Amino acid sequence: MLKLPIMNTKFKPGAIVYLIGNNHFIEEATVVMTVAGFVTIRFTERNGGTRVRESRLYPTKEEAEAIAKI
Repeated sequence: MLKLPIMNTKFKPGAIVYLIGNNHFIEEATVVMTVAGFVTIRFTERNGGTRVRESRLYPTKEEAEAIAKI
């Protein structure tokens, strides 16, 4: 039986996260699924979702705002 390593992920399903879009606006989303460093999210304010790298998401709006102003 092949055992795959368990990956530590920053975000669990159901968590609220923030994504910086076009380097200037911040969107709130909910985590749907995390697999191999990618996170599937569903947007809170509009329909739809996407899959992004875990490194593009922030756990708080303040952290996302600090990065977006750079």
